[in-house]
Amino acid sequence: MENSPKFAVLGGGSWATAIVKMLTENLNEVGWYMRSTYALEHLKKQQHNPNYLSSVEFRTDQLKLTNDINEAVAYADYLIFAIPSAFLHTELEKLNISIEHKIIFSAIKGIVPETGLIVGEHFHDEYQIPFDNIGVITGPCHAEEVALERLSYLTIASRDKEKAKVMADHLISDYIKCKISDDIIGTEYAAVLKNIYSLAAGIAHGLGYGDNFQSVLMSNAIREMKRFIKKVHKMKRNINNSAYLGDLLVTGYSTFSRNRMFGNMIGKGYTVKSAQMEMNMIAEGYYAAKTAFELDTTQTTRTPIIDAVHAVLYEDKNPKKVFKKLADKLD
Repeated sequence: MENSPKFAVLGGGSWATAIVKMLTENLNEVGWYMRSTYALEHLKKQQHNPNYLSSVEFRTDQLKLTNDINEAVAYADYLIFAIPSAFLHTELEKLNISIEHKIIFSAIKGIVPETGLIVGEHFHDEYQIPFDNIGVITGPCHAEEVALERLSYLTIASRDKEKAKVMADHLISDYIKCKISDDIIGTEYAAVLKNIYSLAAGIAHGLGYGDNFQSVLMSNAIREMKRFIKKVHKMKRNINNSAYLGDLLVTGYSTFSRNRMFGNMIGKGYTVKSAQMEMNMIAEGYYAAKTAFELDTTQTTRTPIIDAVHAVLYEDKNPKKVFKKLADKLD
């Protein structure tokens, strides 16, 4: 299998579309599962995803398209999941074939609500996938910049470095560089947490805080991330590496960031429901804030930023008052 593995991407959003684009730079055929029959048929006829990254044109003879998750799973050796974490459980319930011997890479930056687990742990606990067959694809990288073929960096994490290398070799190109890591738990938690901190940055921006405050917020966020990840998975890691600090910065500052956009709307006075209705994409930080807050209640880690975001989103607290108190806790 390692000599000529087959790859399938599961998901129809912007990040899934970007990953398919990267894979088609190196493979003659890529499996692609998306739930939407409309998007699938449009892609076959018009050579682009109608809903996300519509500027990216595909050669459809390179794509093995299906709206049957079982067909995609049966086709591939390496399965790349890019389904929003809020919908992953429902999609996996459609499986009627085993994934026990598949190699699973998560490109999902969220926590599975039904189990409260990061995606790798969810596959390990619920589907008995060995950790050696689980990996993570993380940034710092925005799908929109992949579409524009701007130089971007990925971190590919797995306990099995050979499998990480296989994945990296099939994603690299003139505009994609990959770094390999063995910190699958830490990088995945970092990908979850940075969305919460990006949401906080958006709220602050919506409330009228400037760049000076944002810099202090991000400085405190990386230290909070370090405390949180160290508590849940202690190992030697440099929190200033791209998979942690880099991903936090691009998500916290970029205009492409959906979590920052969502937070900005909250700061400007939108209700959570109205902000969700206004956006066409999932803001993973919304779901992550609840699970991270609940997880932290048992970890006794100091997490004032997570606490503040949770208070605004789930406790119906006034963002202006919450962030005024948060500002006094930052240093």
